[in-house]
Amino acid sequence: MQVDVLNSKGAKTGRSVELPDDIFNIEPNDHCIYLSVKQYLAAQRQGTHKSKTRAEVKGSSKKLHKQKGTGGARKGNIRNPLYKGGGAVNGPVPHLYGFKLNRKVKDLAKVSALTYKARENKIVVVEDLQMEAPKTREYVAMLDAVRGDNRKSMVVLPDYDANVYLSGRNVPNTKTVMLSDLNTYDITNANVIVFTESVAKMFTEEVAVVEA
Repeated sequence: MQVDVLNSKGAKTGRSVELPDDIFNIEPNDHCIYLSVKQYLAAQRQGTHKSKTRAEVKGSSKKLHKQKGTGGARKGNIRNPLYKGGGAVNGPVPHLYGFKLNRKVKDLAKVSALTYKARENKIVVVEDLQMEAPKTREYVAMLDAVRGDNRKSMVVLPDYDANVYLSGRNVPNTKTVMLSDLNTYDITNANVIVFTESVAKMFTEEVAVVEA
């Protein structure tokens, strides 16, 4: 798949990069995408929910009245779950929601998501970003030029660049990530994915290494 390389103003540079079919043109596996997104969202949950049991709520442990002879029901202490202020029965307890997913499944999900974006022509390649200092205005101008009407975007960098990251940190509807941190959820959540030229070439190099 040939993709033109754009400059920061959205104009063609005359160069193009080849995105390998092994990554951007496979038979997508929707179930793997579902599992990967589900795992990512589950891992974001804190799992700190907690309710107090009858052993933890405030209240006396004295038996309210004797067992027999009152004509009423048997009663324990005031912390009984049946009374207002009593402890909860089978309430939520802190636990992790994350679950394990095989690496091959996660890789297939990521490649499947990239294939969908490629088929929808929602992958853009831009020249490597060079910023001497954080400039949000320049970053927004570049995004507006290359992403068109697709407001929700993701910019993928080869390595961490503090100036580029800080420039886009507070820009709404966009996310700046490194290639090593790319995940299926971010791919599916973005309307357009902006690869720098170096990142696009890394895909071809990775495929070449695997084939070798």
